[in-house]
Amino acid sequence: MIRLKVNGVEHSFDGDSEMPLLWYVRDKLGLTGTKFGCGEALCGACTVHQNGKAVRSCVLPMSAVQGAEIVTIEGLGKNGLHPVQKAWIRFNVPQCGYCQAGQIMQAVELLNSKAAPTDEDIERAMAGNICRCGTYQRIRAAIKAAARESA
Repeated sequence: MIRLKVNGVEHSFDGDSEMPLLWYVRDKLGLTGTKFGCGEALCGACTVHQNGKAVRSCVLPMSAVQGAEIVTIEGLGKNGLHPVQKAWIRFNVPQCGYCQAGQIMQAVELLNSKAAPTDEDIERAMAGNICRCGTYQRIRAAIKAAARESA
């Protein structure tokens, strides 16, 4: 039996321990904000937080989340929208929106570890998150704005 918390709620799972966390979150818990992109941890669409760190849920087996605290995009803002989500809206970041949950989760981890990131910090941290619409300038602007608001 695998026990974990997802968005603050305790869950237990007794299925295939090699099933990716992505499918557990989407199919078993119905939290569909986390997206399937490439299935190889290359695009970042499936990014969630495991114990506060951004991870790619498409390749993370359930066996690796025993006792973990998982946060998905649905659990990010406990009392309304997270500052990064607010900045995303203000800077009109999404076009198609498919990658945005993963982008936001990666940006939140960056800001949790570095309160005032430089352009280089942002590019390095966000390099594994692909936006097929190319809204990278707006992503960077939104991250900087969220950093200023959180300071």
